[in-house]
Amino acid sequence: MAALAAAPVTVVPESTQQAVGYPSLFLLVLIGALVPVVPTGALVSSAAVVAFHRAAPFSLALVFVTASLAAFLGDLALYWLGRRGMKSKNGSRWLEAIRARAPEDRLEQAQTKLADHGVAVLVLSRLMPAGRLPVMLACLIARWPVRRFVRGNLPACLAWAVTYQLIGILGGSLFQEPWEGVVAAIALTVLISAVPGVWRRLRGAAR
Repeated sequence: MAALAAAPVTVVPESTQQAVGYPSLFLLVLIGALVPVVPTGALVSSAAVVAFHRAAPFSLALVFVTASLAAFLGDLALYWLGRRGMKSKNGSRWLEAIRARAPEDRLEQAQTKLADHGVAVLVLSRLMPAGRLPVMLACLIARWPVRRFVRGNLPACLAWAVTYQLIGILGGSLFQEPWEGVVAAIALTVLISAVPGVWRRLRGAAR
Protein backbone atom coordinates (compact mmCIF):
# COMPACT_ATOMS: atom_id res chain seq x y z
CA MET A 1 0.00 0.00 0.00
CA ALA A 2 2.81 2.38 0.83
CA ALA A 3 4.36 1.66 -2.53
CA LEU A 4 1.07 2.42 -4.27
CA ALA A 5 0.67 5.64 -2.34
CA ALA A 6 4.15 6.72 -3.33
CA ALA A 7 3.55 5.97 -7.00
CA PRO A 8 3.27 9.10 -9.19
CA VAL A 9 -0.11 10.16 -10.53
CA THR A 10 -0.49 9.24 -14.18
CA VAL A 11 -1.12 12.21 -16.47
CA VAL A 12 -1.68 12.39 -20.17
CA PRO A 13 1.71 13.03 -21.80
CA GLU A 14 2.06 16.22 -23.80
CA SER A 15 3.10 14.16 -26.80
CA THR A 16 -0.27 12.39 -26.67
CA GLN A 17 -2.11 15.71 -26.49
CA GLN A 18 -0.21 16.92 -29.55
CA ALA A 19 -0.87 13.65 -31.38
CA VAL A 20 -4.61 14.30 -30.98
CA GLY A 21 -4.62 18.09 -31.26
CA TYR A 22 -2.75 18.65 -34.51
CA PRO A 23 -4.66 16.05 -36.56
CA SER A 24 -7.90 17.50 -35.20
CA LEU A 25 -6.84 21.01 -36.23
CA PHE A 26 -5.85 19.74 -39.68
CA LEU A 27 -9.15 17.96 -40.19
CA LEU A 28 -11.29 20.88 -39.02
CA VAL A 29 -9.46 23.44 -41.17
CA LEU A 30 -9.65 21.09 -44.16
CA ILE A 31 -13.40 20.64 -43.66
CA GLY A 32 -13.79 24.39 -43.18
CA ALA A 33 -12.12 25.04 -46.54
CA LEU A 34 -14.45 22.58 -48.29
CA VAL A 35 -17.61 23.54 -46.39
CA PRO A 36 -17.34 27.30 -45.77
CA VAL A 37 -19.34 27.41 -42.55
CA VAL A 38 -16.62 26.35 -40.11
CA PRO A 39 -14.82 29.39 -38.55
CA THR A 40 -11.33 28.21 -39.46
CA GLY A 41 -9.67 31.48 -38.50
CA ALA A 42 -10.97 31.16 -34.94
CA LEU A 43 -9.72 27.56 -34.83
CA VAL A 44 -6.20 28.60 -35.81
CA SER A 45 -6.18 31.49 -33.34
CA SER A 46 -7.37 29.21 -30.52
CA ALA A 47 -4.72 26.61 -31.34
CA ALA A 48 -2.08 29.35 -31.33
CA VAL A 49 -3.20 30.49 -27.87
CA VAL A 50 -2.79 26.96 -26.50
CA ALA A 51 0.59 26.56 -28.21
CA PHE A 52 1.73 29.93 -26.85
CA HIS A 53 0.91 28.95 -23.26
CA ARG A 54 2.38 25.50 -23.69
CA ALA A 55 5.77 27.06 -24.48
CA ALA A 56 6.94 23.74 -25.94
CA PRO A 57 9.54 23.77 -28.71
CA PHE A 58 8.07 24.08 -32.18
CA SER A 59 4.43 24.18 -30.96
CA LEU A 60 3.65 27.41 -32.79
CA ALA A 61 5.54 26.22 -35.86
CA LEU A 62 3.47 23.03 -35.91
CA VAL A 63 0.24 25.03 -35.67
CA PHE A 64 1.39 27.15 -38.62
CA VAL A 65 2.36 24.16 -40.78
CA THR A 66 -0.80 22.23 -39.91
CA ALA A 67 -3.17 25.13 -40.55
CA SER A 68 -1.58 26.37 -43.77
CA LEU A 69 -1.29 22.85 -45.24
CA ALA A 70 -4.91 22.00 -44.41
CA ALA A 71 -6.16 25.30 -45.84
CA PHE A 72 -4.11 24.83 -49.01
CA LEU A 73 -5.30 21.26 -49.60
CA GLY A 74 -8.91 22.21 -48.84
CA ASP A 75 -8.83 25.16 -51.26
CA LEU A 76 -7.18 23.01 -53.92
CA ALA A 77 -9.80 20.28 -53.55
CA LEU A 78 -12.65 22.81 -53.67
CA TYR A 79 -11.21 24.48 -56.77
CA TRP A 80 -10.76 21.12 -58.49
CA LEU A 81 -14.35 20.17 -57.67
CA GLY A 82 -15.50 23.57 -58.93
CA ARG A 83 -13.69 23.01 -62.25
CA ARG A 84 -15.42 19.67 -62.60
CA GLY A 85 -18.72 21.41 -61.96
CA MET A 86 -17.97 24.01 -64.64
CA LYS A 87 -17.34 21.26 -67.18
CA SER A 88 -20.42 19.18 -66.37
CA LYS A 89 -23.83 19.93 -67.87
CA ASN A 90 -25.67 20.06 -64.57
CA GLY A 91 -22.85 21.60 -62.54
CA SER A 92 -22.09 20.25 -59.10
CA ARG A 93 -23.17 20.86 -55.53
CA TRP A 94 -19.70 22.21 -54.72
CA LEU A 95 -19.92 24.79 -57.50
CA GLU A 96 -23.42 25.73 -56.36
CA ALA A 97 -22.12 26.14 -52.82
CA ILE A 98 -19.46 28.55 -54.07
CA ARG A 99 -22.02 30.49 -56.13
CA ALA A 100 -24.42 30.69 -53.19
CA ARG A 101 -21.77 32.38 -51.05
CA ALA A 102 -20.52 34.74 -53.77
CA PRO A 103 -23.04 37.60 -54.17
CA GLU A 104 -23.21 39.16 -57.63
CA ASP A 105 -21.73 42.50 -56.56
CA ARG A 106 -18.81 40.80 -54.80
CA LEU A 107 -18.29 38.52 -57.79
CA GLU A 108 -18.18 41.47 -60.21
CA GLN A 109 -15.62 43.23 -58.01
CA ALA A 110 -13.55 40.05 -57.79
CA GLN A 111 -13.61 39.57 -61.57
CA THR A 112 -12.53 43.16 -62.19
CA LYS A 113 -9.71 43.01 -59.66
CA LEU A 114 -8.60 39.60 -60.88
CA ALA A 115 -8.39 40.88 -64.45
CA ASP A 116 -6.37 43.91 -63.32
CA HIS A 117 -4.04 42.38 -60.74
CA GLY A 118 -4.04 38.62 -61.31
CA VAL A 119 -2.48 36.39 -58.66
CA ALA A 120 -2.07 39.22 -56.14
CA VAL A 121 -5.86 39.38 -55.71
CA LEU A 122 -5.94 35.67 -54.93
CA VAL A 123 -3.28 36.13 -52.25
CA LEU A 124 -5.21 38.96 -50.60
CA SER A 125 -8.60 37.25 -50.88
CA ARG A 126 -7.89 34.83 -48.04
CA LEU A 127 -7.05 37.70 -45.70
CA MET A 128 -10.34 39.48 -46.41
CA PRO A 129 -13.42 38.17 -44.57
CA ALA A 130 -15.77 36.54 -47.10
CA GLY A 131 -13.28 37.32 -49.86
CA ARG A 132 -12.04 33.82 -50.65
CA LEU A 133 -15.08 32.36 -52.42
CA PRO A 134 -15.89 35.28 -54.76
CA VAL A 135 -12.28 35.34 -55.96
CA MET A 136 -12.21 31.55 -56.30
CA LEU A 137 -15.39 31.69 -58.38
CA ALA A 138 -13.86 34.48 -60.48
CA CYS A 139 -10.86 32.21 -61.10
CA LEU A 140 -13.22 29.42 -62.16
CA ILE A 141 -15.12 31.70 -64.53
CA ALA A 142 -11.82 32.92 -65.98
CA ARG A 143 -10.89 29.24 -66.42
CA TRP A 144 -7.62 29.45 -64.57
CA PRO A 145 -5.78 26.12 -64.74
CA VAL A 146 -5.16 24.38 -61.43
CA ARG A 147 -1.43 25.08 -61.67
CA ARG A 148 -1.98 28.85 -61.86
CA PHE A 149 -4.44 28.73 -58.98
CA VAL A 150 -1.90 26.82 -56.88
CA ARG A 151 0.78 29.49 -57.47
CA GLY A 152 -1.48 32.13 -55.98
CA ASN A 153 -3.19 30.05 -53.34
CA LEU A 154 -0.02 28.76 -51.66
CA PRO A 155 1.21 32.18 -50.47
CA ALA A 156 -2.41 33.08 -49.68
CA CYS A 157 -2.73 30.16 -47.25
CA LEU A 158 0.65 30.91 -45.68
CA ALA A 159 -0.29 34.55 -45.11
CA TRP A 160 -3.70 33.52 -43.74
CA ALA A 161 -2.16 31.09 -41.25
CA VAL A 162 0.37 33.68 -40.06
CA THR A 163 -2.31 36.35 -39.62
CA TYR A 164 -4.66 34.27 -37.49
CA GLN A 165 -1.79 32.76 -35.56
CA LEU A 166 -0.62 36.26 -34.64
CA ILE A 167 -4.15 37.03 -33.43
CA GLY A 168 -3.93 33.96 -31.20
CA ILE A 169 -0.49 34.93 -29.89
CA LEU A 170 -1.82 38.39 -29.08
CA GLY A 171 -4.76 36.91 -27.19
CA GLY A 172 -2.50 34.46 -25.37
CA SER A 173 -0.05 37.18 -24.33
CA LEU A 174 -2.78 39.34 -22.79
CA PHE A 175 -4.10 36.70 -20.37
CA GLN A 176 -2.49 34.23 -18.00
CA GLU A 177 -5.10 31.51 -18.43
CA PRO A 178 -5.27 29.79 -21.85
CA TRP A 179 -9.08 29.75 -21.89
CA GLU A 180 -9.17 33.53 -21.47
CA GLY A 181 -6.82 33.93 -24.42
CA VAL A 182 -8.97 31.56 -26.49
CA VAL A 183 -12.10 33.60 -25.75
CA ALA A 184 -10.28 36.82 -26.63
CA ALA A 185 -8.92 35.36 -29.87
CA ILE A 186 -12.34 34.05 -30.93
CA ALA A 187 -13.98 37.39 -30.12
CA LEU A 188 -11.36 39.23 -32.17
CA THR A 189 -11.72 36.93 -35.19
CA VAL A 190 -15.52 37.23 -35.07
CA LEU A 191 -15.19 41.02 -34.90
CA ILE A 192 -12.84 41.07 -37.88
CA SER A 193 -15.23 38.87 -39.86
CA ALA A 194 -18.23 41.05 -39.03
CA VAL A 195 -16.71 44.45 -39.83
CA PRO A 196 -16.89 44.22 -43.67
CA GLY A 197 -20.56 43.17 -43.60
CA VAL A 198 -21.47 46.01 -41.23
CA TRP A 199 -19.53 48.47 -43.38
CA ARG A 200 -21.35 47.37 -46.54
CA ARG A 201 -24.74 47.74 -44.81
CA LEU A 202 -23.83 51.23 -43.60
CA ARG A 203 -22.71 52.26 -47.08
CA GLY A 204 -25.90 50.83 -48.56
CA ALA A 205 -28.03 52.72 -46.05
CA ALA A 206 -26.13 55.95 -46.74
CA ARG A 207 -26.87 55.65 -50.44
